[in-house]
This record gives sequence, C-alpha cells and structure tokens, in this order.
Amino acid sequence: MFPRPHIPARAHAVLPPWLSHALRTQRGPVPWSAVTRGALSAGPLLLAALLAGQISLGVVAAIAAMLAGINDRPGSRRASVKRLGAPAFAGAAGLFAGTYGGEQLEAVALTAVLTGLGLLAGGMSAIGPVASAAGTQLLVGAAVGAGMPLPEEGWARALAYLAGAGWLLALRLALPTPGALTGDFRFDGERDAVARVYDAVAELLDTVGTGRAVERRAALTAALDHAQDALAGPRLRRRAGSAVERRLHAQYAAALPLAEAATALAWTGEPLSQRASLGPRRLADAVRQNTHTGPLPAPSRSAPALRALDDALLHAADAFDQGRGSDLHTRRRGARDLLRAAFGAGGREYGLRVALSFGVAVAVAQALYHSHEYGRHPHWYWLPATAVFLVKPDLGPLVSRVLCRAAGTVLGALLFAGFAAVLPRPEGLVALVAVCGALIPVATRHFAAQTAVATVLVLALVMVGGEPQASVSRIVETLLACVIVLIVGHLPMPAERGGQVRAQLAAAAAAAHAYLAHVLAGAGEGPALGASKDGSAHRGSDGGSAPRDSDDGSLLGGSDDRSVRWTLRREAYRTLAEARTAIALAAHELPALARHTQGTDEVAAVLERLVDTTTACAVHLDDAGRLTTRHRNRLTELLGELAVGSARVGLPGPAPSLPPATRANLSAPR
Repeated sequence: MFPRPHIPARAHAVLPPWLSHALRTQRGPVPWSAVTRGALSAGPLLLAALLAGQISLGVVAAIAAMLAGINDRPGSRRASVKRLGAPAFAGAAGLFAGTYGGEQLEAVALTAVLTGLGLLAGGMSAIGPVASAAGTQLLVGAAVGAGMPLPEEGWARALAYLAGAGWLLALRLALPTPGALTGDFRFDGERDAVARVYDAVAELLDTVGTGRAVERRAALTAALDHAQDALAGPRLRRRAGSAVERRLHAQYAAALPLAEAATALAWTGEPLSQRASLGPRRLADAVRQNTHTGPLPAPSRSAPALRALDDALLHAADAFDQGRGSDLHTRRRGARDLLRAAFGAGGREYGLRVALSFGVAVAVAQALYHSHEYGRHPHWYWLPATAVFLVKPDLGPLVSRVLCRAAGTVLGALLFAGFAAVLPRPEGLVALVAVCGALIPVATRHFAAQTAVATVLVLALVMVGGEPQASVSRIVETLLACVIVLIVGHLPMPAERGGQVRAQLAAAAAAAHAYLAHVLAGAGEGPALGASKDGSAHRGSDGGSAPRDSDDGSLLGGSDDRSVRWTLRREAYRTLAEARTAIALAAHELPALARHTQGTDEVAAVLERLVDTTTACAVHLDDAGRLTTRHRNRLTELLGELAVGSARVGLPGPAPSLPPATRANLSAPR
C-alpha cells in the first residue's frame, strides 16, 4: 500500500479554512497565448462597433468575449470548442429570453420567470464544469437582457453575443501557441497533455516508497483526465481523421498500462532505482518533439509490477512507431445519466439555492428600480448578475467567494473611477477594455483579482454605451448581493445539505466497485486475465507477461478485457478526483455548512486506497493469475472500512456490493 506521508504537528493551519481559502492564489507560468487572445478580443470588437456606429451591439459582443475569456483555459483546440461554445449559446439564449421578458412582463411575472430560469440553470450546473459555465452565462445573459437598456431587438442582441464569443473561439482555433510549433501546431494542446502524462508516470516512479507517492499518484490522475479531455473533444467524424491525431491517440492509450504498473509499484511501497523512470521520460520527450522513442532502458523483471512496467514500455515503443490507436477509454454519459445528475439530490439542492438567490436578487433590484432609486439610467442587472457568480460553488466556498467578490468589486470600481477621470473618451476607454481583456487569463488565478479586472472592463463598456460613471452604485449593489447570497446560503432547504458532495461520492463508490468487480472476475478458478482459451497464461520465457497486439495496436494482451478494465479504471479515478474536489471545497465553508459533509473525506480516502489496491491486484493477476494473501486481506479490510464509512456519512441509496461469486472468490482460501 502507499506509505502515509509524515505531517509535522506544527504544520496545522493557522487561519480558519474559510479564510485561508480566500487568500489562496493559483500559481504557474503566464499563459501568454491566452493573454494575446484576450487583448485581441473585447477591445478590437468594441473599436469595430464604434467605427460602424453600432455601439450597443459592440458592448454586448465585448461582454460575451469577456465571459468567454474567463473560460479560455489551457487544453486542446478541439476541447475549447465545447468549453467556449456551449456557454456562449446558453448566454445568447438567456439574453434573448431576458430581453423579451423585460419588455413584455411586469415586475412580479418577470421575477417569477427569472427565478424559474435560475432553477433550471442551477440543476444543469450539477452535470459538470461546462454545464456549470453554461448555466452561469444563461443567467447573466438573462439579467443583462432584462435590465440593460439597449435599442436593438432580442435576436440582434443574441447574434451579437454569439459573434463576440465566436470571435474569441476563432482566435483560439487559428492562432498558434508560442513555443509549441513542433509538427502540426493544431494539435499542440493534445501533444502537451499526452507528454505530461508520461512525465507524471516518471514522477510517480521517482517517489515510490516515499511520502510523496500519494500526491504524485493524484497528479497522474489529473494528467490523465486532462489528456483524455484534450483528445476527446467534439468531432464531426467518430474517429481521428489525421495521422497526427491517430498517433497522439495511440500514445495516450500506450500510457494507460504504464500508469497502471506505476500505481501498482507505488502500492508495494518499495523504492525503485532511478533507471525505472528513464523510459517514461524518454517517451515524454518523444511526444513533445514528435520523434521516435529511441533506446529504452534494459528491463528489470524481478517483480510482477516491474515486469508489467517493462511490458508497457515495449508496447509503448511499438505504439509510437505504428500510431494506430484510437480508443480513449472513456465512458459516454447518456441522456439518462445527465438527467439523473441534474434532477438528483445534488442537482435539486444546487438548483434551489441558485433559484432562490437569483430570484431574491431580481426582486430586490426590481423594487429599487421601480422606486426610481436608479434615476434615469436603469441598470438593475448588476445585482442579480453578481448574485449568479456568488452562488456558484465551483468558484470556491461561499464565504471565500463573498469576500473575494466584495474586495474585487471595491478595488475595481475605485480603479475605474480614477481611470475615468483622466482617460479620453471613447478611445481611452477602448484601450482600457483591451488591457483588461489581456489581464483576464492571468486574473483567473484568484477570484478577487478576476472580479477587479472584470469590474473595470464592464464599467468601461457601459460608459462607452452611454451610461454615466457608476462606481459607487456598483459597490453598493455588490455588497447587497453578498448579503443576499450569504443569507440564502445558510437557510435550511428541503433537500439534504451536502447533497452534491454525497452524490459525487456515491458515484465514485459505484465506479470503484465496478472496477473491483471486473478485476476480481479473473481471480476465480477459471482463466486469469490475459489467459488463452485453454487456460494457459501468455508469458515470456522469463515468466513475464508477453504483450500481444490487438486489432488496432493500442492494447496489450487480453485486449477486450483490458480495454474494459482501463475504461473502468479511468472512470473510478476521475469520479474520485471530482468527489475529492467537492469535498475540499465543502470543508472550507463556515462550520455551519462544513459540518454537513464531515466524514466524507475519510470515505474518499478509503475509496482511493481501494482503487489503488484494485490496480495492484489487476497487475498481479496479469502476471500470476491468482491473488496473494496480502492482496485479499487488504481488499477485505478496505471493503469493511468503506461499508462502515458509507453508513456513517449517509451515502444516498444502497451501498454498491460485489456479485456473490466475486465475494466468494475473494474470501476463498488459496
């Protein structure tokens, strides 16, 4: 098993979790390509609109480009189509609906409609990150459409919104990434993602037997998830169309057995020589430089996991040369799965909270607007739009979001007030919009910084559109939205608290059980995994498993079985990582909210050890055909811990169980 890392007693957090999260900042190199795209998006769009005499449509297009820039993250061009395109269509739909709703409906009816829209957007946000971004833009677009005074019809606003987001997407697809011009630059995102997988395998092998192995295994999972997403973007054809893309698919598939063997070696906890990581590092260099692998280290076949590692290296060298793989080992989510996520316990809790926060913000904004609190310039959309960002849990814990949003808005409004006093109009404001667009990719590392930049950008846009300087009112409305979301966030709800966390943890548990049941299906008296029809295992002269080519050259021996196994393994680790993220965010809430998910981190830790042990069992079964006493005892122990922990935290539905035959194989003496 993985050795437990040693944590000094004095290494405890000095600040409470809810405050320490608000001060945490992401680190990394400056994404210069995203900065370039940001500089070329909102500012030039606004300038073109000014020259064409369509200022209001230019403001809408620039807002869409800004929101798309927030979603412009590292990855492949193919994946960016979905990441940027789906939220843009949702935002355009919200803008269209909000425009006609604001024109045709009275205050009470409009509030009811927008509240219902919040319920829909909140439920769909529980599906995943892209759906969450789409839900955000749907509600922001609806608020802007209903509250921003523009002369154009709703359909024209929606088209301008799509044009603004589409312009940034076109830049993302057309511009090459600096420093990544090896081969066909269209696939530089995929190439970098696959290379990082091999780097992560090498780093895990380097830390086997140390306290950093758990951290490195989690980093390997993140690298595999990122590569899988980068390669599995939307496409017109079912399979990869170019030789370059097929080669990248083969290189990704060849990394799966390497990751499996590295995880099994980390589970044993026995340190390895530095030579073990040389092969994966050379494969990473080959991916980045788009070259052949070259010579690989001599094999060391003294243990089952080492034999599996050497076999995977040999297979990878062959896959790099042939490049015929296409299977990404992903499990497609059907309409039923999406509906279950949106309308399940997590989706209902999320939807109710978003709907109530958004609806109350709209009602308060409408009351202030009809009481003429805003004077001649109705811009009540800021209050509900701010509430949308504050109520989104994927942007951080509730108190952290509120603190960062308030601080960022105050800073941004004060900065804009200073800029507005000295900059010429409109050319100075257009330049300010371009600078803010360039800063957004860097500012996304901290929610307060992102809020400050976005505040300056939006205030500049609305001033170009004809509204007066409104920094003070923006600060007041933001603080009011903070109060609304804080109150709503702590209200009792019909749905169970922590429903989204428990739903994701239950999905991780189900995926782990499915993976374990599949692996243990080869632990009975019948043929082992990778065995021939007559029951004899495929092994080389030295006792190691000999690789066999599958139909597409992307898999090792027992291609059908291992293809399913790797798909189940990827699903188990991916769902576990998602549950871990949700649990970590919930743990940084105020104690009144954090207590509802207490104990879920312990269950996730047991699940993590169970999946790691299952991987070690799979590698050993490939080599020996039978589990050792250590493997069986460890599995039995972990399953017992998981049953107790699941009952303690109250996972929804019955706990997944293994088939009777599998349980008998696990407990039978050997």
